[in-house]
Amino acid sequence: MLEEFKKFALRGNVVDLAVGVIIGAAFGAIVTSAVQDVFMPMIGAVTGGLDFSNYYLSLSSSVQKGAAYADAKKQGAVIGYGQFITVALNFMIVAFVLFLVIRSMNKLQKQEEAKPEAVAEVPADVKILGEIRDLLATRPTV
Repeated sequence: MLEEFKKFALRGNVVDLAVGVIIGAAFGAIVTSAVQDVFMPMIGAVTGGLDFSNYYLSLSSSVQKGAAYADAKKQGAVIGYGQFITVALNFMIVAFVLFLVIRSMNKLQKQEEAKPEAVAEVPADVKILGEIRDLLATRPTV
């Protein structure tokens, strides 16, 4: 059973998948930081200083009005639609970047397929043998 597991774990597809998951997690962290630290502050500045991360609807009367989202969650039930907007923007950015990457990979693949294969030059001895064959074919038979 250990040998069978070793074969499975060391298959190319499993290793490729593991590498993809690790890179994807790192990429997700980069995009999350970009959204929270770059894009959302810019959107907030354009919209007059709005901070989407603190937008929520209170479902409980125990939640103090005007409290930050993190504090409001501690006080009672709230719907954090600002967090949802941030996560949705995260998703859109990741999806768009992946679209661009896959699109460029497809273009490169099409260019590779479109390249004509280089015709190997026929060696001199093979060329001469071909000429002799053609001459013999045109010679009348006895």
